[in-house]
Amino acid sequence: MKIGFIGLGNVGGKLAGSLLRNKFDLMVRDLDKNLTKNFINLGAKVASTPKDLAEQVDLIITCLPSPQICAEVMEADDGVINGLSENKIWLEMSTTDESEIKRLGKKVVAKKSIPLDGPVSGGCHKAATGNIAIFVGGERKSFEKILPILTVMGRKILHTGKLGTASVLKVITNYLASVHLAALGEAWTIAKKSNLDLNKTYKGIAVSSGNSFVHETESQVILNGSYNINFTMDLVKKDMNLFNELSKKLNTELEISPFVLDIFKDAEKKLGSRAWSSMVVKRLEDKFGIDFRASGFPEELVDDEKEEKGYEI
Repeated sequence: MKIGFIGLGNVGGKLAGSLLRNKFDLMVRDLDKNLTKNFINLGAKVASTPKDLAEQVDLIITCLPSPQICAEVMEADDGVINGLSENKIWLEMSTTDESEIKRLGKKVVAKKSIPLDGPVSGGCHKAATGNIAIFVGGERKSFEKILPILTVMGRKILHTGKLGTASVLKVITNYLASVHLAALGEAWTIAKKSNLDLNKTYKGIAVSSGNSFVHETESQVILNGSYNINFTMDLVKKDMNLFNELSKKLNTELEISPFVLDIFKDAEKKLGSRAWSSMVVKRLEDKFGIDFRASGFPEELVDDEKEEKGYEI
């Protein structure tokens, strides 16, 4: 199966890299020529337009920063949809809105192609080693057809149901991660002002009922001081907005979500939209004139798990 990959950013580039590393026939597309040059050097072909890419491959994967950018890539005159034909598969791996994936999905179906949504979860460091989790919504038969490809890009693969269900689940999990991250800022503040040993505090939280994936990962780069989690403030705000908008569509008034979104909006205003998302805790460091530094933590996370073939859960 020939694969086309559009969007070679922090996550997309690593997912596409796993495909190349495992000898798949890959064509790529990105506006950043430096990124595509790297893939040419690794053996990939480069498409001149999204339409050109869609015409030449069997599976089109998009992994883009926002629903708006994806819509442009799909619907432009030289976009993916105009390059589709019977039995091609479109896999949207961006974090996006359920209604948007369904809207674009109808246009894909009109071309006798199959739409799937397949967002990932687990962090860029796990995307780099093919150990990230992948949620997939859409036709079961098409999911099974591309499962050998999914199990190279990810470790644990979950078919969530109909088209759009994977996107809803992804938005929920990103919301939970954002809440955990905001809470960590307060936890580290109290630990620091109580003069606790921050190395021991990290270990203590990690073995306690208060532990989380976010603590095990993001606390490390917070304590290092790099804050480099390879995910930016504007992306968290986008994901939080998707969750809040979904709650409004469901006529479900929430309490915690709007408050956490305001925290990240404030952090973005103070630190910039391209600041690392884990820098949200710096609001409290700056407010109280403290820092959360401790020795022995990495500047950037590296997945030390052995790369293994994935499987459906």
